[in-house]
Amino acid sequence: MPITLLPASAAAFAPRGTPNIVLNSKVEPWLTATLKRVNRVKRPLNNVSQHFRCLTETLSSPSAIWTLCTLMLPKAPESELRKDDDPLIEALFNYQVIYVEAYVVHVDMVSQNEVAFKLTPETIEALVEYHKDVHSVDTAASTWNWSEKEVQLNKLQEDFVQAANKFIYRTSAVALEGLEEDGAGELLCGRSEEVKTSIMGMFLPLLPPPPRLVDVVRPAPILPSSTGAENWWNQGYAPAQSSSMDSWKVLPSSPSTTSSDSNPNLWTSMSLNELQLPSPTPSFSQPYTTSCSSPSEYYSAPMSMAPVQQVPLPSTLVQQQCGASAGYGGFEWDQYNNFAMSYAM
Repeated sequence: MPITLLPASAAAFAPRGTPNIVLNSKVEPWLTATLKRVNRVKRPLNNVSQHFRCLTETLSSPSAIWTLCTLMLPKAPESELRKDDDPLIEALFNYQVIYVEAYVVHVDMVSQNEVAFKLTPETIEALVEYHKDVHSVDTAASTWNWSEKEVQLNKLQEDFVQAANKFIYRTSAVALEGLEEDGAGELLCGRSEEVKTSIMGMFLPLLPPPPRLVDVVRPAPILPSSTGAENWWNQGYAPAQSSSMDSWKVLPSSPSTTSSDSNPNLWTSMSLNELQLPSPTPSFSQPYTTSCSSPSEYYSAPMSMAPVQQVPLPSTLVQQQCGASAGYGGFEWDQYNNFAMSYAM
């Protein structure tokens, strides 16, 4: 969309000046009919320059004030309004009518085909007064108090003053059909509702600051203490004790054929009655308990056990007599399995 350049008189707080008018090389028939209707003095309108001169003089007249819309607003804050059973009386005492008036500052019938209006100083003053005396009081009463509330109210008022002075209403150039005598006019075809919506959109509410986020301090999780060794075995599980190897279960499978000894006749001279084997020692097991025990039960001195008599192996006693048929005192090696099973039982 092309950028629309407005004259200096359209700037905020700028005084009224001659409107900026740009006409096409061919004048629209409706514009010629409108100018002939509003001019009391008959003027020739045969070319573009005559239309330009007539339209400029008409819109530059001090009486060329357009009524854009009409607003019905409260006279006082809501807390001061009069309460009455009759709605007509209540409306007469509590509401006022503000006419939103403006003048033409720009007409472009070449590129944008639009007309621009700026609010009159009287309309701006009426709107600013209503915003300060009524709107600001109502919006302040509807919000909670904080330290910078008055500062925000003053800023809200200043922003509205700036917005009212900068307000420019643009619409189609066909709106000039509402032109009347002495340059005054009204908006047609429902354009007044657009202006009313735009004007009421400048009355902004007072927004309080967002609530501050409070950091929730959560306590650190309490970990189980492990300062002493007595807490290591709270579950009551006794440490596994490896049972010693029963020496009576370890028996030689066969005499070695590579060992030699100085007493070859010692193995043959021994009888079965002279061979002493130790009785099996029962394995020690601690009963399971769930009660907490003292550390001394787990770190007690090792249990003393009787020494096991060591029996010389056949491989260290004899070298000559080898094989499953070798024996002594009526005992032969081929009967070893029967002897071991009966002794174990």
